[in-house]
Amino acid sequence: MGDVWIALALTVFAGMATSIGSAIAFFAKRTNYRFLSVATGFSAGVMLYVSFVEIFVKGTDSLVDAYGPYWGHWINAASFFGGILLIGIIDVLIPSASNPHETHTEQETTPLHDDSAPLPDFDAIAADPAHAAAGAHDHRVDDAKLLRMGMFTALAIGIHNFPEGLVTFLAALEDPSVGVAIAIAIALHNIPEGISVSVPIFYATGNRKKAFIYSSLSGLAEPVGAVIAYVVLRSFLGGEIPPLVMGALFGGVGGIMVYISLDELLPTSRAYGKGHDSLFGLVAGMAVMALSLLLMK
Repeated sequence: MGDVWIALALTVFAGMATSIGSAIAFFAKRTNYRFLSVATGFSAGVMLYVSFVEIFVKGTDSLVDAYGPYWGHWINAASFFGGILLIGIIDVLIPSASNPHETHTEQETTPLHDDSAPLPDFDAIAADPAHAAAGAHDHRVDDAKLLRMGMFTALAIGIHNFPEGLVTFLAALEDPSVGVAIAIAIALHNIPEGISVSVPIFYATGNRKKAFIYSSLSGLAEPVGAVIAYVVLRSFLGGEIPPLVMGALFGGVGGIMVYISLDELLPTSRAYGKGHDSLFGLVAGMAVMALSLLLMK
């Protein structure tokens, strides 16, 4: 039971990183976009490396033991692409109101932590977007629409975070050391999401507390998703999760992480950074993950 609590704690840590992003938006004098670029690239590196080198292999070993070398490999590959299909369907059915990792300019984020800062001239941005600051968004729609956009973004991120919570929880349950690495990677990738939810809700309500709370709540979907998945698995299977089921789940988890890395993290890292920032972060994430796995052998 102790492993379950460790896995749940890591999942809560990963999910609540949206609060860190929100806090950066409300309290940091300047947002370090280069750090966010390297951090999200690092997160992608960790996820990609651990998916192909550790998680996919674990899935293969479990399924080969259960079904033999031929069908074990086939089922593992099917589970991997099944994970990609699952998160892809979620993306199609529950699209975000806007890119949940979109960059916000200093012009947009400064009023969140500085009462004396002027609000951006969104009318001017809309009238002449070609001359707007890079990354500036048109928030001149009425407050109700803007609030709906922020709330829908929070809801969409929450739903997208369900499988991420499952990823973190299952990995930590099987191998706490791998779970720690994945939790850190997902936490880093949740930081921009916290900023993304906070900005439109703040401009719709003028309420910093409300924007911070909704941003934080979107991250709670990860531990909620983990708990629901675990309860369902235990209810249907009872006792310990059989190795063959865990093997198929690991194949799916690997697919989900690869999708998140390629569809969300790397594009985000490129958007926030300059030059080779995202590549530096990617390689650093892979190197740190490789070193940690080697030291734990």
